[in-house]
Amino acid sequence: MSDRTVLITNDVETTSIVNHRLDDGTARYVVEQGLPRLLDLYASHGVRATFFFTGRIARLYPDAVRRVHSLGHEVGSHGLTHEVDKAFDTMPRAMQLDHLVQSKHLLEDIVGSDVVAFRAPALRVDKGFAAVLKEAGFLIDSSVASQRLDMFFSFGSLGKLNWLRSPRHAYLTSSADIYRRGTDGVFEVPVSAFAFPYIGTFMRIAPLLNRTTRRLLHLEAMATGRQFVFLTHPNEFIDEPRDGNAIDRRAKSWLAYLMGDLLRHALKVRNLGAQALPLLEHELAFFDGYGYKYHTCSDLYNQYLNTHAQ
Repeated sequence: MSDRTVLITNDVETTSIVNHRLDDGTARYVVEQGLPRLLDLYASHGVRATFFFTGRIARLYPDAVRRVHSLGHEVGSHGLTHEVDKAFDTMPRAMQLDHLVQSKHLLEDIVGSDVVAFRAPALRVDKGFAAVLKEAGFLIDSSVASQRLDMFFSFGSLGKLNWLRSPRHAYLTSSADIYRRGTDGVFEVPVSAFAFPYIGTFMRIAPLLNRTTRRLLHLEAMATGRQFVFLTHPNEFIDEPRDGNAIDRRAKSWLAYLMGDLLRHALKVRNLGAQALPLLEHELAFFDGYGYKYHTCSDLYNQYLNTHAQ
């Protein structure tokens, strides 16, 4: 496997960005617009990607999960739901385990093969989460964003301060601390960041600054062999109408409402839908031009196992 490795990861959910809420109606746009647009783009660049599905959208549109799997992409779990009050960093252990097992079995029943990779909604996990992931049968996690500094614009920001101390290369975690290297946890595939996150949202909000971030990450990859991990969502590539209703308040405090709801929403609606496709194609063209190879989370995990078995 080439040292120049990039993982294109996709969180598939029912979140309406323009209307700032979970909406089953958005799922139709995702499977009829967002997913086909991404799958066509990925096919044209030879991308094998990882798609993390919530249980909610998988139940609504199981054929979409099967299509992704049939095209050679990896299917992973994004939990049962993206509801803020059911975030994994706030659930008790028994509920965490139940949600993980249910989501895993649901997806495995749909695709007919093992589902071993997980990403938490909003990247919200707690320090001991690796142990419950392992108990549920997952081998891989991608819920950490090492040295990402914009956490105060998202929910669960205090817990995300742990990103500052987490390794930048993919690593085997400790079951006691998902943010540290260990020998008995799951394999962590950190989402790339260089202070700013390397994600679809940032790509749309600030394309030029995103390209600078990507250039810095490329220099790091050349110097250290670190993998690229890009995170995006099919709902960023849909043309969904605004319904005119007020923005839902999900946060409890006024400060969190201002940062996590109002300001975040105002930023996230930039370059949505078809406008986002050329931005993503520009990113893929960069990787093509520099000889990067596209791999899934499981590919990276298997490479790790092969390396450490020698």
